[in-house]
Amino acid sequence: MTLLRDEDLTAAFDHAARGYDALVAANPGYHAHLRRSVRRLGLPGPGAGLRLLDLGCGTGASTAALRAVLPAAHITAVDASAGMLRRAAAKPWAGGVTFVRAPVERLAEAGVTGPFDAVFAAYLLRNVSDPDAVLTAVRDLLVPGGRLGVHEYTLSGRRVDRAAWSLVCRGLVQPAACVLGDGGLYRHLWRSVVEFDTADRFAARLRAAGFEHVRALPLPGWQTGITHTFVARRAESAR
Repeated sequence: MTLLRDEDLTAAFDHAARGYDALVAANPGYHAHLRRSVRRLGLPGPGAGLRLLDLGCGTGASTAALRAVLPAAHITAVDASAGMLRRAAAKPWAGGVTFVRAPVERLAEAGVTGPFDAVFAAYLLRNVSDPDAVLTAVRDLLVPGGRLGVHEYTLSGRRVDRAAWSLVCRGLVQPAACVLGDGGLYRHLWRSVVEFDTADRFAARLRAAGFEHVRALPLPGWQTGITHTFVARRAESAR
């Protein structure tokens, strides 16, 4: 199958929004891992005075992680899918979060201009048409020294990790998604990981986009070698 992109991917997420939370809840450690990735940003708690941007917030799991770790920060959460955003904005913790519907490639047109102290992006970069352009735009939204956290499926490069990812997707996730009528989206999600960067390659992509102090940190459990947290900073002498 061809990977879904842009409007087609947004439409698929709109359709999947109603069952999305139930599927991710079946992933052991999903929410705890997001909170771990937020803590790895190393921002001072409780985050008073900080401006945070959550890119590709979906139904709000990443936003909830930011709220849990940095409850006093001001959070702007962005997603292209209206269906996903409606789910996020209805969550009990969502008061005070600014939700914006916009593709990440057109943030300025939606009034998202920064500067931000940190940007967090979970399960986003492998789904955009031009990740390098998005990373460059993100860099320019950060204050000098501002921090980027990316929580992403990026395989280690070992065959066993690719095999484990395929086994989980084909044996568990895709059959459940097909029951909900969202099989096409989850086949895309499987393939998007297989065809995206390895962890080392993505770290190099971050450096090429103008980030420094780049680290790739594995997550525990079955996702070791499959999911990583990447943390980086915009240079103090911002370009």
